[in-house]
Amino acid sequence: MKEHIHHLLEQTVANLKSAGILPADLEARVQVDRCKEKAHGDLATNLAMLLAKPARKNPRELAAAIIEHLPASDLIAKVEIAGPGFINFFFDPSWLAGQVETMVTSANANVKLPTPQTVVVDYSAPNVAKEMAVHHIRSTVLGDVAARALEFLGHKVVRANHIGDWGTQFGMLIAYLEKMANEHASDMELRDLEAFYTQAKRHYDEDEAFAERARNYVVKLQGGDEYCRTMWKKLVDMTMEQNQRNYDRLNVSLTNKDIMGESMYNDMLPEIV
Repeated sequence: MKEHIHHLLEQTVANLKSAGILPADLEARVQVDRCKEKAHGDLATNLAMLLAKPARKNPRELAAAIIEHLPASDLIAKVEIAGPGFINFFFDPSWLAGQVETMVTSANANVKLPTPQTVVVDYSAPNVAKEMAVHHIRSTVLGDVAARALEFLGHKVVRANHIGDWGTQFGMLIAYLEKMANEHASDMELRDLEAFYTQAKRHYDEDEAFAERARNYVVKLQGGDEYCRTMWKKLVDMTMEQNQRNYDRLNVSLTNKDIMGESMYNDMLPEIV
C-alpha cells in the first residue's frame, strides 16, 4: 500500500509540473509513513512541506493542489490536509475487507510463492549433559519461525539440530557416569546433569587415576568401542529426552530425526583429513 501511495504522489508531482505549479526541474523526494494515530488516517506524507519553499507556495495551499491533482484510486476512501501541511490518506474499508477475504479463502493467504528451494535451518544446538540456556531457547524459537515461514512459502526445509555431543569432555562424562552407576546412582534426571558435569570435572582435575581413565575413554569412544558408545548414548538420550519436552512445550517442530550432532561427522574425518 505504501508503494501504491508513493506511485500516486510521483504521478501527482509530474501533473503539477505539467500544470506549471511546480518548477519543471524540481527534484521531489517522496516520503510516505504510517500515521501514529488511527484518527489521522493510515498513511501520511509531508511532501507539500518539502516542496513549498522551492515552489514558493504556502504548504497547506500546495497540499490542496497535490490532493486536487492526485490520480483517482479505489484503494483510498478520502484524503485530508492536517496541521501545517501534512496529507493523510484513509484506506477504503471495502478494499481492506476484500483483501482479508482473499487471504482467508486462499490456500497460501494470497502470498506470491517463489520458486521452491531446499533450505537448511540450523537452530537450537544444545549441549549434551547440560540443560538448555536462554540463548538456546532464543535460537530455537527464532529458528522455528524461520523454518515454518519457509515451508509456508513452499520451500523444502531441512531442520538441523547441531547438538554438542562429541569431544574430549565425553571421556570424563563417561567415566563419571560409570562411577555413579557403580555406586547405584545411575538413575538420573536431566536436572541432575548440571551438577553431574561439575562433579565429573572436579574428579578429572583432582583424581589422576580418574583423569587417565577418562582420557582412555575418549580414545575408545572415537574408535567405536561398544561399551563407551553405550554409555555415551545414555548421556545423549537423557539430554535430548528432556530437550524434546521443552520443544513440545514451546510448540516447536524439532524432533529427534532432526538431530545432526557433532558425532555424525566422526566417520567422515579420516577422508577429510
